[in-house]
This record gives sequence, structure tokens and C-alpha cells, in this order.
Amino acid sequence: MRHSPRWVALHEPARLFARAAAFACAALLGACGVSDLPQPQEAQTLVVAVRFGPATWFPGPDGTAQGLDHDLIERFAREQKLPLTVVSVTDAATLIERVAAGDAHVGIGGLYRPQNVRPVPEKGRTHAPLLWTIGYETAEAVLVHSREGFRPRGWKDLAGAAVAYVEASGIEDTFAPVRREHPEIRWQPMRLASADALLALVDEGKVDYAVVSSIDSAVGRNIYLDVVTAFPLGPRRELAWAVSGSFPAIAHELDAFLARVKRDGTLARLTEHYFAPRGEVARLDAGVFMERVDEVLPGWKPLFVAAQESTGIEWRLLAAVAYQESKWNPDATSETGVRGFMQLTEETARHLGVADRLDPRQSILAAARYLRDLKDRLPRRIAEPDRTWFALAAFNIGLGHLEDARVQAQRDRLDPDRWRDVRRTLPLLALPDYYEKAKLGYARGGMPVAFVDRVRAYYDILLRTQDAHQPRLRVLGAYAGP
Repeated sequence: MRHSPRWVALHEPARLFARAAAFACAALLGACGVSDLPQPQEAQTLVVAVRFGPATWFPGPDGTAQGLDHDLIERFAREQKLPLTVVSVTDAATLIERVAAGDAHVGIGGLYRPQNVRPVPEKGRTHAPLLWTIGYETAEAVLVHSREGFRPRGWKDLAGAAVAYVEASGIEDTFAPVRREHPEIRWQPMRLASADALLALVDEGKVDYAVVSSIDSAVGRNIYLDVVTAFPLGPRRELAWAVSGSFPAIAHELDAFLARVKRDGTLARLTEHYFAPRGEVARLDAGVFMERVDEVLPGWKPLFVAAQESTGIEWRLLAAVAYQESKWNPDATSETGVRGFMQLTEETARHLGVADRLDPRQSILAAARYLRDLKDRLPRRIAEPDRTWFALAAFNIGLGHLEDARVQAQRDRLDPDRWRDVRRTLPLLALPDYYEKAKLGYARGGMPVAFVDRVRAYYDILLRTQDAHQPRLRVLGAYAGP
């Protein structure tokens, strides 16, 4: 039962958020009558039915919602100058029913776009109760199993076996042909909150085989360490949003919006943030990390929280940095002379006023101040989460070498303000053709890339297993986590 406590810790914020959202919209829906929902401009809000998920819509570091679907629909609503009203639903089937019934303008949350959907009509109400936007991302159904169990190579290896999937999640439609072609397999729908719960059951050995989306499998790779992917169950399918047939104009506006964010790179940046690999933590290392999260982290958490209160740097990000630097060992000393919990150099410690680098309290607070200062010194145009990744890279290699890599990105016609581009140019600083043109010369530029990847991987785990800290007095703009 290794993941049961973490499962509760992870999803309790989501449940509370869902209840709050549902309560907030009750007055609106009760006043206007859910079957006669007015146009968004008339209602003065965009009503969105949401199915929460670990990559699409979930509580972020400071407790507020984030996720790919969240960020996109919030951006759209902001452009429309409309606030969002969120109606939480438990499964994809209920979401589709609510939107088709006119209870919400739009339905979002990891929905698969049906095949052969007709284009949205230009004007007036439609005869169809439901419309679909263009796709914004793709995913496929994959078979997963326990690392300790038998690994199937094909369908013949699964004859007579039970294969579970989350009932009414929408994924069952993506592999319906497979279910029809292989009746010898015992397909087992399960009523669970999300794919995370199913992955936890596979990880604990309670379910032998399961079907989840490739996105859910990738997001959970550092949490459910005994779960591995066997093979895909079909072609990739598009994720899209459902729109009530009463509002074809909204569907047209959403299509135009999604097409635009594809062209201008916004969608690529968001999908990279939420879906792209972080630099997967090795299974053995991640297993040790999970054990130390349970056994060691509680003793140091008050110091991380105090540093967040003082500097605004999110405590779980600080904990991730500390683990990467010292494995939470206050006496750690490297061969190069950096010491303590946050592996500060003697010069950095002196600059930050640290009298004793082996004092965990001083070390953590100094590292938090240093990260905050690095973020403050970056150009203002660099937005989150790239700003945080840049600060972490500078924490590892220094602002000067980071700036050299940004200049090289500009030379290579890449975006110097995007981490995904600069992480490509940092390793080049170790090559003569490049470091001879750099202001600060040679640098082991691969080190900060690996450092940021590892910190992000640990941070992902902490975000999914540890609660956010809410300061009593919140300073505007203080939260530094992405």
C-alpha cells in the first residue's frame, strides 16, 4: 500500500478545489436555469465543465489551478474579457452529457475527439447537441503492467488475462476495435477517480494489466516506479474540447484561438511544460527518493517552509534543489569544495552572509535568497516557467555562462528567452568553435541542463505528493514556483 497515503495527499486538494468550484457556480446556474444557459457575453461568464486530470487541470504549487487545458481556456477567456465559471464533473461521460444538455458552454479535460466529426456550421443553432473543436494535442492508449509481473509481447500473451481501464474516462472509445477483436481478454472497466488511481493499483500489484493514455503514463513515470509500458493499443487520437450545440459561435472562436496558439508557439511551450519528459529519474534513484520523502523530508520541511515565507521561493522547489545537491545530507561535501545542504561555494556563502555552510537553516535560506536574486536579475520579458528553469541553470553554472548560451541561441536563430531552446545551446559552450566566441569562454554547459532536468523530475514528484504551503500574508508576485 505504498501509494495510498500519497494518493490521498495528491487528490484531496483536487477534491476540495472541485467542491469549491461547483459551489461557486451553483448560484449562476440556478439563477439562469441550466437548460437555458445564455450566451457568454449575456451571462457575463464562460461556463466550463471540467474533468480534473494530472496534466490537464490540477492544483499547482500555490493551490491555484494549472494544467494544459486550464492554461489554454484561461487564456481564451481572458482574451474574451470573461471570467471563468467552473463546473466540476467526475468522468468524461457525465461531462459530455452536461455540455450536450446546455449546462455549460464548453467541456474540457483530456477528451478524445470523435472521428469523422462534421465541421461546425457558420451560423445559428445546430441540429447536433454537441460540437467539437479542432485537436490541440494527441495521445494513444497504452497497455501498462507491473515491472515484477509477466511482460506481454502481444495479444496472444493476454488470453484469459484481466485488463482494467477507467470506466467513462473517454479512453475506452480509442481502443474499442481492440476489445472487439480480442474477446479472449477479460476487459474490466473500473470506477475510479482518474488514471492515477489505476496506475497506483498496478504499482501495488492489485491490478495485473491496465490501459491508460500515453500522457498519463508519461506523467506518472516517476511516481509509480513499478509500472512499465508494454505496447500501444491503437493509433494516436486528438484531444479536443466539447462545445454545446447551442453555441456554434463559441466553437468557431475556440477553433480560431487554438489554430493561432499553434502557429505562434504558445501551444508548443505549454505542451513542453506539461507533457515533455523532464529527464526521467532512474528507477533505483527514484525509489530511494520516495523513501526519503517519507522518512527524511518531514524533518527538514519546516526549514524549507520558513525559507519560502522569507523569500517567496516555493518550498517544494527548494526541497528538490536540496535533494539534487546533497540528498538532504547537511554534512555533504564535494570534491570541488562545495559544502552543506545546498552545496554552496565558499565565495557564494560569503556573498550571502552565511557563517556556517554546514548549518542547514543558513544554507537553505541562503540558497533561496540566491535563487530569488537570480530570478530578479533575469530580463523581465522572460516569463514563467522558463524564468524558474533559467534561474536554476544559473544557480548551477552562473549567470554569465547562461548569458553566453542565450547569446548563442540568438546566433542560432533560437529563442533566447525559452529554456527549451537555451538548453540546446548550453552544452555547446564546451566546444572550441563556440566557447572561443563566448564572453566567459569555456563552460561545462551540459551540467546545468542535467541539473535542471533532475530538479524538475524531483519537483514533479513533490508537487504530486506534498501539499503546498499557504503563507498567512501573501505578497503579490512572491510565489516563485512555475
